[in-house]
Amino acid sequence: MGSEAGGNEALSTYERFAQIYNEFNHQNDYEMWLGHKLLPELEQRRLRHGRVLDVGCGTGRAFAPLLKRGWEIHGCDLSPAMLGRAREQFGEAVTLAVADMRELPRFGEFELVLVMNDALNYLLGDGELEQALRAIRPNLAPGGLLLFDTNSRLTFRLAYEEAADEVVKDGRSWSWTALGRDGSAPVFRVRIEGDGIEPIVNAERYFEIEEVEAALAAAGFESLAVLGQREVGTEVVLREPADDDVDHKIVYIARSL
Repeated sequence: MGSEAGGNEALSTYERFAQIYNEFNHQNDYEMWLGHKLLPELEQRRLRHGRVLDVGCGTGRAFAPLLKRGWEIHGCDLSPAMLGRAREQFGEAVTLAVADMRELPRFGEFELVLVMNDALNYLLGDGELEQALRAIRPNLAPGGLLLFDTNSRLTFRLAYEEAADEVVKDGRSWSWTALGRDGSAPVFRVRIEGDGIEPIVNAERYFEIEEVEAALAAAGFESLAVLGQREVGTEVVLREPADDDVDHKIVYIARSL
């Protein structure tokens, strides 16, 4: 799928998904995940406190733990509707902008750049991962860190090839039905439908660990860590080395060369 088509597909999905996104993903505990697991990993790698740019920030699920810890937050997303939900909750406490991560402007210099919750998997076209990483790099302050995650091969198998699931929250329900792989490309789709939304087809691209590390190097980054993330009950477990067939997410920490 070409670059423009992939971007339009993601935008269409999240413009319609915005009104129920937080409810649909209510099980994600960002205070525990980001605040108690990921930020300590960054601090071990000399993270400096200051300004953070959250790329693909969506409704701002990562903002609360960062504000709690005194970060100055800037967020951007392709979807104005998702940013509207973020503004409703956080108002002037954060700075928000509409932006495509593949053509990210230079917003400034940030000690930390985040691309959370498989946002990079929405880059469907060949070469778009490296393109986005190249666009992100000028936004890092000297010594700044980049943190992002992608869905693992296990997650694609469970959620995009085999799944038929239902989410229930506050008396409303939504179904998640796997549609499988899109031909020979590593792109997978699911159908989401239920209360409050028209049916949505959500598409993500699977990236192998070696593919991501090659894109980081080509974009001018040094890979500092590749962590496997698993959800065990309500607990998030991070470990090295990552295993694409055992872990639910692959977490990358990098810095600009």
